[in-house]
This record gives sequence, C-alpha cells and structure tokens, in this order.
Amino acid sequence: MPYQIQPSKEFLVRPALPAALNRLPEIAYNLLWSWDHTIRSLFRRLEPALWKDTNHNPIDLLGRISQGVLDKAASDPRFLSLYRRACDLHDSYLRTNPGETAPRIAYFSMEYGLLDCMQIYSGGLGLLSGDHMKAASDSDFALTGVGLLYQRGYMQQRLNPDGWQQESMPLNDFYTLPVRPCLDKQGNEIVVNVTLPGGTVYIKVWHIDIGRIRLLGLDTNIPQNRSPEFREITDQLYGGDIFKRIRQEIVLGIGGVRALKRLGVEPTVFHMNEGHSAFLGIERVRVLMQEKGLTFDQALEATRLSSVFTTHTSVPAGIDLFDSSLVYEYFAEYCAQAGFPFERLLELGRKNLHDPTERYSMAVLALKTTAFRNAVSVLHRYVSQDMFQDLWPRLPVDEVPITSVTNGVHTPTWINGDLAAIYDQYLLPDWRERLEDLKMWEQVLEIPSEELWEMHRKRKRRMVAYVRERAVASASARKASAAEIRRLSDVLDPDVFTIGFARRFATYKRATLLFRDVTRLKKLLNNPKMPVQIVIAGKAHPKDHPGKTLIREIVNLSRDPEVSKRLIFVEDYSIQVAREMVQGADLWLNTPRRGEEACGTSGMKASMNGVLNFSVLDGWFDEAYEVSGGWAIGDRVPYAEDQDDLHASTIYSTLENEIVPLYYSGFRPGDAPRMGAQNENLSCEHHSAVQLRPHGR
Repeated sequence: MPYQIQPSKEFLVRPALPAALNRLPEIAYNLLWSWDHTIRSLFRRLEPALWKDTNHNPIDLLGRISQGVLDKAASDPRFLSLYRRACDLHDSYLRTNPGETAPRIAYFSMEYGLLDCMQIYSGGLGLLSGDHMKAASDSDFALTGVGLLYQRGYMQQRLNPDGWQQESMPLNDFYTLPVRPCLDKQGNEIVVNVTLPGGTVYIKVWHIDIGRIRLLGLDTNIPQNRSPEFREITDQLYGGDIFKRIRQEIVLGIGGVRALKRLGVEPTVFHMNEGHSAFLGIERVRVLMQEKGLTFDQALEATRLSSVFTTHTSVPAGIDLFDSSLVYEYFAEYCAQAGFPFERLLELGRKNLHDPTERYSMAVLALKTTAFRNAVSVLHRYVSQDMFQDLWPRLPVDEVPITSVTNGVHTPTWINGDLAAIYDQYLLPDWRERLEDLKMWEQVLEIPSEELWEMHRKRKRRMVAYVRERAVASASARKASAAEIRRLSDVLDPDVFTIGFARRFATYKRATLLFRDVTRLKKLLNNPKMPVQIVIAGKAHPKDHPGKTLIREIVNLSRDPEVSKRLIFVEDYSIQVAREMVQGADLWLNTPRRGEEACGTSGMKASMNGVLNFSVLDGWFDEAYEVSGGWAIGDRVPYAEDQDDLHASTIYSTLENEIVPLYYSGFRPGDAPRMGAQNENLSCEHHSAVQLRPHGR
C-alpha cells in the first residue's frame, strides 16, 4: 500500500497567564506601549533577552516566554507595582474620546512605519504615516487609518563580503503580531471585495490599535481567493510589476472605502497620503451616484469638497503612471456598472485632455478629486506648484492651489527616555500634552548644562555599544575573519565627536558627498587632538543599483586601516537603528540636492534629542535653520551639478574650522564642552537643543 501524507493541523501553544497579570495581552495589543516608556518597560522587564530576540514584539514575547518567568513575575511585588502603573497609564490614556461633532477622518497610506517587528513600511513616507497616526491619537482625533497588510515585510538588508547589498523579505506572521481580524456583531471575520479583470478579489480586514484610534489592514492572502495572482496582491510592499501595482492601488483605494463602510465608519474627511490611494475618489463618486442619486459632476464636487491630498513627491519620476489601455482593462466594466463614461475617469488622471498618448497619473487623479492639497514643506510647495501648473494654466505659478503643511514627528516616540526623565523634573508636569507651547519650552534653559551633557554622554555610549554589537553580529553572520570581528568589536570611541547620517540611499540624497576628498576626510577623522568619527546607515531599493554602489563605496572605505575605527556602516537600517543614532550622535548630516528632499524628518528627531543639524537648506531645515541652531551647507539657490564639489568643500571647511573646534574647545573626556569662550551662551544649545519643540505637523 503506497504511503499517504495525512493532513496536519498547526497549534499555537501559549503559556497560561497568571491571574495577577491577566491584562498583559490587552496592553500588548495596543501600540501605546511603543511610545510610553513606562508601559514599554513592562515587557522588557519580563525577560530582557527574549524582548530583544523578538525584535521588541510583546505578542511574540508572551507566546514564547516560559511559564516559570510569568509565575515569578506574578509573585514579585516590584513587577506587580510596575504592572499596576502600566495598567493605570493605559486606562487613563484611553479614557478620553472625541466629541460627537469632531470631524471623522479616514487616512489612507500605502505604508505605515509603526514597529520594527511589523514590516509594512519602507522609509520616510511610512514613518511619517506612523507618526501621524500616533499624533492623531494623542490629539484625540476621530481618525481611522487604512493601509495594506503585507504578508512579506519590506526588505532586510545584508552586505556580502564585497559590501554589496543583499535583500531578503521577512514573513509577517499576523498571529504573532499586535494585529487582529475585524469581526462583525456575530463574531465573523469581515471580508469585502473588489472586481478585477480576472474575477472577484476578496479582502480580509484586520485592525491595529494605536492608542485611541485604529489602523485597518487589508489582506488578500486568504482562502477565498483561489487565484495565486489575487492572493499575492498584498504579498509585498512596492514589489512586482505595473500590473501588481494597479491591483494594490485598487485594493487600497476602492477596497479601503468599502471596508470603512462595512465597519460602519462614515468619514466626513478622506485624506490621501500620496497618490497611491487616489482611486478612493472614483469609488466615492460611484457611491454618491448610486446611493444619493447625484450626477457624476455633482458627486465629483461633493467628493472634492471632503477630500485632502498630501503630495510627498519632488520629481515627476516619483509618480505612479499607468498606460491608458491598462486603466481601460481594469476600469471599463467598473465605469459601466457605476453609470458614467470611462472617458470621464480617464480625464481625471491626465493633464492634457487632448493627448491620447499621455499616461494616467495617480497624482493628477488625486489633485482633481480633492479640494484641499498640500505639500510637506514651504519649499516643497513651490516645487509642487511648478510641477503641476499645467493643471491650472491660467494661474501664475505661485497661485496654483497647493499649500504646505510641514511634516512633523511624534515626539514621545523619538525622544530618549533619559531626556524625557529630565523634562519630567524641570518642565511642567503635563509637558507631553503641551508640545506646541513655546513658552513652556523656554524652561529648557533652566536645566543645568551638566545634566544635559551627562544624559547625552550616556546615550552616546549606548549608541556605540549598540553599533558594535550589531556590527559584530553582521560580520559573524557573513563568516568574517576573526581579525575583522575583533576590529568591529572595538569600533568607535564614546569620547570622539560623532557625525550621524541615516536615510534611504537614493542618489539625490548624495550620501557620498562627505567622501569626495578621501585624503582630506582622513585628516579630519585622525586629527590627534580633535578626532572625528562617522556612523552611517541606510538601504537602497532592491532595483536601485546606483544606490547600492554608494553603499559599497562607503563599506569598502570603512575597511581602510587608516579609518577603520572611525567609520562604520550599520547594516539593516530600521526604526531602532534610527532611534539609537538620532539619540546618540553629536551632529546630524543631511546632504540632498536642494528642492528634491520634500521635507525629511530625521533631523527633527535628532534636534529634539539635543543634536544639532548640518544640512542643505532643503525641506524642513530651510524653514527652521535661522531659529533652530546648526549649520547650513550652501545657500538658497537651485541645485546644479557643479554644486557637488562646492558643497563637499563647504562640509570639510565648516567641520575643520568651526564645528569640530567648537565641540572640543576646553573639552576633556567626561566634561561638558564649553563651546568656546566667545560662545558661552551656546553651552546648553549644542547638546540640549534649545529649539526642542516639535515642528509643525
């Protein structure tokens, strides 16, 4: 008799929670712990090594922790005291809710940077979305986020022995993450659907609790979808071809609107964060026509008046474009069933209505289906007005109806715990609720410089230890030599002036500008009296070979014996890597081509931790430079290629003649830098960043 494979079942075995700790899962499933230091410490205290091993994931932690550890914690009065404090903070935070008249907002984004263990983001857009959600929760907005819940997370970065970036795509196991299925009143999982050329696509709706608000995650990898093509729609962020991209954007925009309706959420405002979700405007027109009896033009106007579009793009190449034939394939039947001509939909995605060869633009669709449009910095507003002037040909460029709302960051997420503790002592007790109170921030000047400096030295030592540990682990994984591992275990010096640089390795960010003159750089790093060291991190898109080449150049230079202890590239840039770097560096470097960095927020995160910026006058820094402290690279003129040499020379000369001497003026290891006799009034500013208030969001 032939051997037969018997079907099997998977069982998820979890330890039994003691009654004294029965609220741990409830607290773990709400991401409030990710920005409340006290609640977060609850899980770290349970088992620090496992907390680290689970990539700071409390759901995974509670599933893997031993019964003995839980029982011990349940009988430890110290842990129980922390547990009760965490429960009180959790309950107090969730107790308030917006009034009945508050606008109900639906916020659509392709990616959300919330946790390292939840890889549903790739970079700045996702981190902005994640911070936006947390800030909305703190502000008690009636907001619901909508995004895709990807089966495979955005890439993990590994470097081969030659320094070339290798990628792997981690699997997101939703059942070990702080995400749960949305259920109806009968306890059934909520599923909606959209129709594509190959048939009906079913979409499971999950939810992530973020403080007082929710993020809905849309998932097509479910049994109802028999076709692998449909199951793979939400397989990977920014993966696949143009066909997969249009399917993802249909699921996000149209499926997202249907998910909100199925859950009984009736937004008064729809916010498109970038153009990926712009098909939601078309779906809203269809609903208003079919349910309210409006004409196409009436429905479009009603949709526009309750819709907001935020553009993050500075160059036309960053906009999703689809051939008209592809749009026809996916929307001809949709338009026929909705009751309006396909040509009307086509007009909404084109600048030139008389050019049949023009490709369909998701940014143009978003602009034409919204009445409120904003760029993400003042300079980006001017860039966007110029990019899209063709849509309003009778208006001067400066009157094109695109305004600006400068991006911000979520202060409690990014400020380090040691600095927050100092603020608890010296600022008003409710400083976390008064982040935009300028008078309150003047109290920072009353904090003794010695306390701020010691706090910074502690975070810097922590960053150095973190970088060393991560570097050794990466080297061991790629079977590096024992000599290489020994070198990396001793890289960096906590007493040396440290420059931080971390961002996506797109070529316009000019990551290698600092390395343009290697001879001059080596003299700077190895100055016997005033040495300098550099910590760099970042990922290139898997298809961005020029970006990968920049990474390899930096990695190979870091292995040069003359600079090997002063220069390090940190693999696999992540939220935690960013957090350690912006909290531990002495200076934050930013070198994009002016006008191409829409906003950029890493410098904001650094500044609120007492780190000054050294940056091109682009994005947010163009607005904040004169009042926030720091140094500018270049001036306010449009970028030209001959600026690269000039900007590199500016970086070297400013570091050599101003920044580094200022740091070391009267400095001895363990002391606070005096910042030079002529700059005594800056002694607090350099490491406490007087301008610690958050920037507009």
